[in-house]
Amino acid sequence: MSQQQSPAVNNKQKRIIILPGNGCTNVWKSNWYGWLANRLKEEGFTDVVLENMPDPYTARESIWVPFVEQLAKGAEDRIVLVGHSSGAECAMRFAETHKLHGLVLVSACYTDLGIKNERESGYYSRPWQWETIRSNLSPAFGVVQFHSSDDPWIPMSEATHVANHLCSERHFFDDKSHFFEPFEEIVTVLKIRLRSSLGL
Repeated sequence: MSQQQSPAVNNKQKRIIILPGNGCTNVWKSNWYGWLANRLKEEGFTDVVLENMPDPYTARESIWVPFVEQLAKGAEDRIVLVGHSSGAECAMRFAETHKLHGLVLVSACYTDLGIKNERESGYYSRPWQWETIRSNLSPAFGVVQFHSSDDPWIPMSEATHVANHLCSERHFFDDKSHFFEPFEEIVTVLKIRLRSSLGL
């Protein structure tokens, strides 16, 4: 793990794992991932994990999910996955087979969108287990979802389908594109939910 990761403060501390979209070879300098990791640490959430992913371009489920299992090791059901684009799909598939504290999905979809590279990732090869995902999450956190109607790749209908099936708390915008830039709303949501879980 990165030297920038710190140990948990106590056994209530959640481990926040940030999963990037595909195409990112240096996640600390890509989009908002490093910014979010640093902001959360400044707010006192010290167990934040952000790592370069193997197979960064195709983001195959068969490679990414086992890698996330290694990142989650030792945290059991204290995990909050923050997934962007391909990272959101990985987070949802991970939650089908693992107990988690919660999910934050940014620019999520549920089909391959007719894109060959997405189809090859493997996430869309079978039906989604929506009910299992919901049951594997803590009711105290559940699912929070961010999407923008001007996303050039993922239609709002995709995000709405995911939100309807996961009963997500929705933060939908009209001017965030594919969420390439830092956005303060994600920090606000995480602070509220994580501090509540710590009794702060």
